[in-house]
Amino acid sequence: MPFNYSIMKIKFLFVVCLLIQLTSSAQNKDAAKYAAMVNADGLKSHLTIIADDKMEGRETGTEGQRKAAIYISNHFKSLGLKPVISTENYQQLFPLKKDSVVAAKISINNNELISGKDFLIPLSSNETNQFNSNTIVFAGYGINDNNYNDYEHIDVKGKVVCFFSGEPKKNGNYFLSTDGLSSAWSRNGIGKKLEAAAEKGAVGAICIDLMQKSFSEQAIRRNKKTNVYYPSEDNNTKTINFAYISHEAANLLIGADFESLLDGVRNNKFLNETTKEITAPISYNFNKYSETINASNVLGMIEGTDKKDEYVFLTAHYDHLGMRDGKVYNGADDDGSGTVTVMQMATAFAKAKKEGKGPRRTIVFMTVSGEEKGLWGSEYYTDHPLLPLEKTSVDLNTDMIGRLDTERKTSDTLNYVYVVGHDKISSELPIINEGMNNENTKLVLDYKFDDPKDPNRIYYRSDHYNFARKGVPVLFFYDGMLQADYHKTTDDIEKINWPLFEKRAKMIFYTAWEMANRNEMLKRDKPLP
Repeated sequence: MPFNYSIMKIKFLFVVCLLIQLTSSAQNKDAAKYAAMVNADGLKSHLTIIADDKMEGRETGTEGQRKAAIYISNHFKSLGLKPVISTENYQQLFPLKKDSVVAAKISINNNELISGKDFLIPLSSNETNQFNSNTIVFAGYGINDNNYNDYEHIDVKGKVVCFFSGEPKKNGNYFLSTDGLSSAWSRNGIGKKLEAAAEKGAVGAICIDLMQKSFSEQAIRRNKKTNVYYPSEDNNTKTINFAYISHEAANLLIGADFESLLDGVRNNKFLNETTKEITAPISYNFNKYSETINASNVLGMIEGTDKKDEYVFLTAHYDHLGMRDGKVYNGADDDGSGTVTVMQMATAFAKAKKEGKGPRRTIVFMTVSGEEKGLWGSEYYTDHPLLPLEKTSVDLNTDMIGRLDTERKTSDTLNYVYVVGHDKISSELPIINEGMNNENTKLVLDYKFDDPKDPNRIYYRSDHYNFARKGVPVLFFYDGMLQADYHKTTDDIEKINWPLFEKRAKMIFYTAWEMANRNEMLKRDKPLP
């Protein structure tokens, strides 16, 4: 009897399909087993501590933030998570600065100006330095651009340059940018103007701010001592020291032309024909004390199996606003909820690993600080990655999933979550996330914050963004609580909706499980927004 290859082939394909189905079924059962550990009881046990008054609001650079970091790192240690290379007690330290004035002196024509009345030297934007010159050059707006140049007829090398804030318009419209709005010459302060002056050889600069006729008490106080700030690492930008001067001091310096120049600036007129040299000896002496204060990101990881050199990041920020006037901003939802979700997912994945059901890819659990200050911790990590970003398949970021959006008036108010980033970087993001949700949790996934016209610009306002700007696919899970108790002392644990919080956390766990165990890393097939 002849051998029937067709029948044999059909039987073989049947067996393969059956094995795939059985494997998939087993994976689903495993995922459900460990997802059960991501529950309200576990979330509440951690959030009761993270959002307690004893954590003092977890403000970055404070003792409260350090207490929270120790609590999270101790949890990671108790689970047996591996420390990520170059961390110390599961923490990646990053430096912040805090400045105070030692000396701030300016004299023009041998007349000593009064700090706070005649001038201010912005603390965090100036380094300890001094300069002297016999000449001050008035340079209009201080712009050096192909379409408009205040430096065309002047030489500022070895001299001090003086310029106004703002930029000119042509026929009533901004013209130095392509979008019809003000350009980088004024949109982001005076940094670009200082860079231009430095490139032209100026030793220092004086700025006259149209809106700052004199200096407020708040501005004076702020320039005696700063809060903590994230120091710029852009060492390639050439810059110089500068000071703002009051309109009264500028009038004395420039003389009779000052009022007409000021009127021109109010109307955004061209000033490049009004540039001139002023013979006036100037002496500038600025000295500050800078204190370095370390903040930290807390990282622990569960090593993968056959794809251990690829990574899935689960992130949240554990910092909040700290204390104001003796009142504690506990940030139970923002972002205590995300922090404890990462912690509880770590518990579930660690249990799976111990029972031989560990992930194929390495999962990194990272809680960052500095988010409330400007995404500092995630910026530092993505600029100083401890694991290769090109091998990071995805970042699933959780920032506020414990509350309800009080502005949402639809029937699904108790069964939704906002998902941000689904249509960016990777076309596979919504397919996987929606698949896991449809199979397991059946939440309404709302993409409204991915609308390019979203006035809140939510995509740019949490830590996933720093991964995205480096090309890593991201999903950000969020409850939309922008009104109600957002950034208020009333964001407390008593306001958490535990059943919905648990359901959202489970959905994120299922998505992470799939992304950690699928055959391929996520495609990066969409351009960066």
